[in-house]
Amino acid sequence: MKTQADTTSDRREFLKLAGTGVAAAGLLSTTGTALATPRKSTPLPNGADNFYTSDKVAVQKVTFKNQYQMTVAGNLFVPKSLDRKKRTPAIVVGHPMGAVKEQSANLYATKMAEQGFVTLSLDLAFWGGSGGQPRNAVSPDMYAESFSAAVDFLGGQTFVDKRQIGAIGVCGSGSFVISAAKIDPRMKAIATVSMYDMGAANRNALNHSQTLEQRKQIIAAAAEQRQAEFDGGAIRYTGGTVLALAADTHPIQREFFDFYRTPRGEFTPTGASARTTTMPTLSSNVKFMNFYPFNDIETISPRPMLFITGDQAHSREFSEDAYKRAAEPKELFIVPGAGHVDLYDRVTLIPFDKLTSFFNKHLVGAGA
Repeated sequence: MKTQADTTSDRREFLKLAGTGVAAAGLLSTTGTALATPRKSTPLPNGADNFYTSDKVAVQKVTFKNQYQMTVAGNLFVPKSLDRKKRTPAIVVGHPMGAVKEQSANLYATKMAEQGFVTLSLDLAFWGGSGGQPRNAVSPDMYAESFSAAVDFLGGQTFVDKRQIGAIGVCGSGSFVISAAKIDPRMKAIATVSMYDMGAANRNALNHSQTLEQRKQIIAAAAEQRQAEFDGGAIRYTGGTVLALAADTHPIQREFFDFYRTPRGEFTPTGASARTTTMPTLSSNVKFMNFYPFNDIETISPRPMLFITGDQAHSREFSEDAYKRAAEPKELFIVPGAGHVDLYDRVTLIPFDKLTSFFNKHLVGAGA
């Protein structure tokens, strides 16, 4: 019989294969403060530029409440040339699962703001600067709620056209924004990049490589840990990016390590532990087992959807599955030579022109 330690080890190996841990009622009270001096953008090899900044864009830290009165933290990006007397289309951007807005989401928000959109990167509930306890908890419903709360906030800005709000979800946020859009028609156009279906990834692993028995072992370990925490035990974490490479480190883990554990994309939020960055709590991660974001995805139609993935991405199967299930209008855009993490920050590979044309057509062009 396996012990909890054995099962946790299995879980860790599963996440190496699936990559899932590496990686979300009217305008409520808000605050806005000038963003502190940003981390300098230092381009790295192969076009990596996660901490890109632009002198064409003004950035502000903002916080607002979701429908459950939890604080959501974000960065608001406004083109400096914007005529604030007019209402402008806006886009909300969600970060990879286990990350924070400073990882990938800010880059996308900055680049799209350069194209004339008002953009908002956000920290999903339980992560980064957003509220929720315990930290790093998994709650797909609350992750989706974070996107809707961001739409609330954007819709309350006098210079934003609330009829023209779109959304971008990177990695795990791709599945969370789909979940949100199914019940929030205010999101008029939805794009996903390197999307992970966090439900399928946890139930089945990549390429359906996980057995039902392995799934049950993971669930049992989480239930045991939940009881331990109720009884006063310490919170434990699962998955996530390894903290050091070894000779036998899986290639997918190496891919994530290169982003999350090096200057390329490493970022630890204030008050957080670097050792738990990207790592969800063990007892809550099984919430993903009940997460089916692609069910009823066709009901988003006639709002358009764009699925972007790399032709070398280990996550490609999820974008292809979503595209197959979605109704028109829809598009699957495959980036040659790109892996999963490449589309987090490699600006020479990320198809910003495609995103710009998509939102220009379906937000600006649609007019309502």
